Amino acid sequence: MTFAGALATLSLMMAQPTDQPPPEQPVVQLAQGMLAGRADDTVAAFKNIPYAAPPVAELRWRPPGAAPTWEGRRDASTYGPICIQATPQGDPGVGPLPMSEDCLNLNVWRPTDVAASPAPVMVWIHGGGLVNGSGTAALYDGSHLARQGMVVVSMNYRLGRLGFFDHPALAAERPADEAAGNYGLMDVIAALQWVRANIAVFGGDPANVTIFGESAGGAIVTRMMISPPARGLFDRAIVQSGLGRELQTPLDRRGAYDLPSARERGEVWAHGHNLLTAADLRAAPVELLLTPAPVFANGDLSLIDGRIVPSTVEAAFRSGRQAPVPMVIGTNSAEFWWMKPTDRNGYGMIDDDLTWLERATITAAYGGEAGFDRGFITDAVFSEPARRLARLHAAAGHPAYLYRFDISSPDNPEPHGGATHAIERPYVFGTLPLLPYPVREADVAASAAMMGYWTAFSRSGDPNGVGRPDWPMAGGGDTQLMLFRNDGPSATPVPDSARLDLIERFRERPHTISKSPQVTVKTHY
Repeated sequence: MTFAGALATLSLMMAQPTDQPPPEQPVVQLAQGMLAGRADDTVAAFKNIPYAAPPVAELRWRPPGAAPTWEGRRDASTYGPICIQATPQGDPGVGPLPMSEDCLNLNVWRPTDVAASPAPVMVWIHGGGLVNGSGTAALYDGSHLARQGMVVVSMNYRLGRLGFFDHPALAAERPADEAAGNYGLMDVIAALQWVRANIAVFGGDPANVTIFGESAGGAIVTRMMISPPARGLFDRAIVQSGLGRELQTPLDRRGAYDLPSARERGEVWAHGHNLLTAADLRAAPVELLLTPAPVFANGDLSLIDGRIVPSTVEAAFRSGRQAPVPMVIGTNSAEFWWMKPTDRNGYGMIDDDLTWLERATITAAYGGEAGFDRGFITDAVFSEPARRLARLHAAAGHPAYLYRFDISSPDNPEPHGGATHAIERPYVFGTLPLLPYPVREADVAASAAMMGYWTAFSRSGDPNGVGRPDWPMAGGGDTQLMLFRNDGPSATPVPDSARLDLIERFRERPHTISKSPQVTVKTHY
């Protein structure tokens, strides 16, 4: 197919026909009730399927309850509400309104012609810093992966204070053995349980489930890798720009650098709004829950609660306690190119513990201050942690595949010098017309390659296949990765490994709190 033909096909796949009557609705029967979806000649979609009880009223800040049932035929042709978040401002990772606390719904795409044998299942976990995003964005349309023979699932999960929060009044009223704080992660686990129980009805294989996610969604994938309640709910994992060494806030004790616990933070915030009891908190309008909170530490995503998340991700991988499943993990080449280490935000705190000698040595490895400012955050937050987790997973005897995405369009006006954070998503989903710049032949080829690798990995745990360059497994000091560039994918040693080695030595040594020199903590625990 020519480039023009391929682009036209992509555009047609994105279009919704308006001048033809809709095809007959596909129907499936679940234990919950009957669903009527929507189909075209190649893909059937079922949307807004509730996978847990609405987390409202007395269920606000409680683990997800049993999924509701219904009588008759439920319309599953349109997306359901997204979860409560600040009003979207053109973010392509956020789906259409409305938004609601009653948002625990998921979506399923499958080939129209159900194969004789069950199809591999790919479950997408959206990003957005755990405060925004949805599984309903056009960017995440699962139709194109479904045309590759996959059954694709996307989901919504609780965000922000509704998804990641605790308070002494809430702790006092719940059973002692009830998990708390990580409600968004509990939602993801509930969705995976729903998939195991129900996906066969859609033609999917419940014994062949791959979870994949980007940014905060990738970080959730790593949490699923170490979460005891998630064990056995998936068979492969793909982590796209999912960090790996970020500080995580303990639920009920002070954390690294003597930072306050999640419960302490919740109490301070609630007191400032005169919310003193559990009833006050559950009656608070959702608009109040969207008020901003201070950033305490670099990427401090989700909580260490001892049940859902037992430790930091790196510590679990270091001790071999992660799920023993094949894993793909990787990053983009210029993730947060606009952030400098001196910026006063959570990520800008990473370099605060560099000694003068470490800083001089690492700066020299970047060719000077300009290079250090441009590349250190990307490497310290994303590239080095991804390499670290890949090596640890391989050392534990599990297949690990590392990648770097470096597709850079000359039509992109940003002075990024590489592939920016989250730009790989339309390549993975085949939704290239949503790129913020014109689609080129190289983009179409790159998307075809990525979809080929991702779907092959989802089928077998090995991304390799006929017609694509071989992707070697990650190993120790000679770690190889698949580099996706404008001229095509190729296997190569990890780029800039010398400066990643310096960052690794910095992240592995004990760190001293500058305001209390006598206290020493580790960046992982």
